[in-house]
Amino acid sequence: MTALGLTAVLGGCGLTGGSDEVTLKLVAADYGDSAANGSQKYWDKLAKAYEAEHPGVSIDVTVYSWNDVDAKVKAMVAAGDAPDLAQIGAYADYAAKDLLYEVDELLSIPVQADFVSQLADAGQVNGVQYGIPFASSTRLLFYNKTLFEKAGLTPPTTWKELAADAEALKAEGVKYPYALPLGPEEAQAETMQWLLSGGGGYTDTNLGTYSIDSTENVATFDWLKNDLVGKGLTGPVAPGELNRADAFSAFAAGDVGMLNGHPSLMHMAEKKGVKFGMVPMPGAEGPTKISMGVADWMMAFKQNGHAEQVGEFLDFVYDKDNVLDFSREYDLLPVTNSASRVMTTAKQDADLKPFLQELPLSELYPVGRTSWAAVSADVKRRIGSTVASGGSPSAILGQLQSTATRAESAE
Repeated sequence: MTALGLTAVLGGCGLTGGSDEVTLKLVAADYGDSAANGSQKYWDKLAKAYEAEHPGVSIDVTVYSWNDVDAKVKAMVAAGDAPDLAQIGAYADYAAKDLLYEVDELLSIPVQADFVSQLADAGQVNGVQYGIPFASSTRLLFYNKTLFEKAGLTPPTTWKELAADAEALKAEGVKYPYALPLGPEEAQAETMQWLLSGGGGYTDTNLGTYSIDSTENVATFDWLKNDLVGKGLTGPVAPGELNRADAFSAFAAGDVGMLNGHPSLMHMAEKKGVKFGMVPMPGAEGPTKISMGVADWMMAFKQNGHAEQVGEFLDFVYDKDNVLDFSREYDLLPVTNSASRVMTTAKQDADLKPFLQELPLSELYPVGRTSWAAVSADVKRRIGSTVASGGSPSAILGQLQSTATRAESAE
């Protein structure tokens, strides 16, 4: 999920007899997959509607791809030209430098109260919310119905069943019985889903510290290495070299029996005529009780001092109908309770219902930690080697824990 930008500059104040005209600059990520549905169109339409109701306020929106948007905002901030608003992937670094408004300074109480609670909580640093959730998603296990029916299989609920299904699919000549994308593109996501399914995770929720090399996490990657990868059940590309986008493309081509996926995979598969089912991620003893959740963030920079105008615009952005329009356009989950209730019962959103049901049970990356960026980058670089021939899950997870400890100490 992914790029946009907003920077507010005072236009004309003191030049036209005391004009109070304000231009808010927003930088945002692009969630579209083509020119026809690019996010620039969404934001331009929204800005036009807002400006019609708020004379004197202009919204200047710039949209960048997810590959560029975070770096663009970082460069703007470094140059002393921060946007008023940025909708990007992470907020904690800017909050730690005291560059952001607190959410309490911006949003009305009804809008604040409408956010899905665990998403709002994930936007906090030391108990203060700076990150405003903008879009969210969860993961489910996708399986190819045609391949499963041919092999006489039912969807797995445990790791043992997953491995057995993968063995049967391999015997049928399926190219990727289970696609395990631990390549650098998005390895932190596949890793987290497996850690959660094994009863672990990146952090100890009770202690609030990183626990990457916990007994549960080591056991999870020992199982992956020995019972899945080591038995040739993950396909011809080494997991450490397989990226998520390539795994999705292979599923849409009918070459994958099972993989973890988010809502966009549904439409990729449907376009290619692949019949698929979705179930909760299997766990060591049964279906995983906690799914991985992902959120992208809106934040407001203090540099230009337009808290009142920014807050009023954000109240408009998070209006139920606007949240629904965005979520439906890009197959994402809404971040507000009011929009979630509508999508849970609306026929047009029936395909997203399984993901919506997982959202209240989901756990997000530890995005409130400024150390997470360094930890995530190291996971992307190292985690694939845990399941490679000769790899040592305990040693590599220990190295990742050391990275996390150092990053935490540096905060």
